[in-house]
Amino acid sequence: MKTKGLRTNKVNIVTLGCSKNLVDSEVLFTQLKGNGYDVTHESKKDDANIVVINTCGFIDNAKEESVNTILRYADAKEAGIVDKVYVTGCLSHRYKDELSVEIPSVDAWFGTNELPRLLKTLKADYKHELVGERLLTTPAHYAYLKIAEGCDRPCSFCAIPLMRGHHVSRSIDELVLEARSLARRGTKELILIAQDLTYYGLDIYKKRNLADLINQLADVEGIDWIRLQYAYPSGFPMDVLDVMRERPNVAKYLDMPLQTGSTELLKLMRRGITREKTEELVHTIREKVPGIALRTTLIVGHPGETEAMFDETYDFVERMRFDRLGVFTYSHEENTHSFSMPDDVPDDIKQERADAIMEVQQGVSYELNQERVGNTYKVLFDRKEGGYFIGRTEFDSPEVDNEVLVKATQFVRQGDFANVRITEAHEFDLYGEVV
Repeated sequence: MKTKGLRTNKVNIVTLGCSKNLVDSEVLFTQLKGNGYDVTHESKKDDANIVVINTCGFIDNAKEESVNTILRYADAKEAGIVDKVYVTGCLSHRYKDELSVEIPSVDAWFGTNELPRLLKTLKADYKHELVGERLLTTPAHYAYLKIAEGCDRPCSFCAIPLMRGHHVSRSIDELVLEARSLARRGTKELILIAQDLTYYGLDIYKKRNLADLINQLADVEGIDWIRLQYAYPSGFPMDVLDVMRERPNVAKYLDMPLQTGSTELLKLMRRGITREKTEELVHTIREKVPGIALRTTLIVGHPGETEAMFDETYDFVERMRFDRLGVFTYSHEENTHSFSMPDDVPDDIKQERADAIMEVQQGVSYELNQERVGNTYKVLFDRKEGGYFIGRTEFDSPEVDNEVLVKATQFVRQGDFANVRITEAHEFDLYGEVV
């Protein structure tokens, strides 16, 4: 029989949503460890008596997953399996008043910028000497580096500014110190993340300073790849392309969500750019950085999206031949500008449009991958699964992009680089052999 009073406090942190949330969980993990806590991340065992759930509130599916996770641990508390359940992150920030009424067994709710209050509730001190230190939940050889928080963009459909606030850049000095600390502990790949990378520096340096930041990070010994995730097309700082071309450890990879290929819809979305300007930017990027892999994401079914507008996006995807592409169906989010418009595209039409885009992209991806057969690439290996070692080229980010599979009859170590000659290509995977 369990006796609650005799339990030693152990905290399990559960992370939902994006890589930015993962970094927040890693910072919490580091602070709790620094306070002497026994901490796990997403433990499969029911051996922690305190659970902290870091939620996502981005779109309906993410909100549903977050609520279901909270309910699961609330039930575990009712059953005496855990003592305390705390909820933080985007969903909590946005809906804590409603959720605290609906799920009263949660002990406390915290917003996205309330780490000190969360630590105080856990009877832990916020240790300033640990700022920039990170205990990773990813494999040690890659780490996400969050260079800014929040967003100042006015996109009609997006609730992130409601949950994360205005854009706040971290200083170059602080980020370089964190990168050096990660490199000392074996990190070889830094994945730069923010709600908007291209806005970096405007608040603290009074200019877009992403290129300078990348240049200084590229000087950090031990960092072999620097990858850029989430660049906004309007106001893109072109000097970043010079750094990408000139510095060998800056991956020829750019994640730039474009949302639609219709100028009329871009205006409705308040994106501050036209399709023509977007295409001009894509051509310039490819011209200045030969061989670059471009990833984008699109939204289908935004209020006001007609069949003709969708056809423009379909044509845009066919012509632009993006290396990587994902599609979201529009989610009607309270308090956004789009919420004032009727959600007038039926769900089945949204899904049909998403499927049509992905079918086109599948063909594009297959053709582009076929062009890689016979070539040799530097591959960073993430894991072993079944009979294969699985890694990525510089053109691929973890978990969202293509992978390279090498039969386990050849030996490579997780976290190591190897040169791999591609022998076979499918729509989203490459097969090869170490050379």
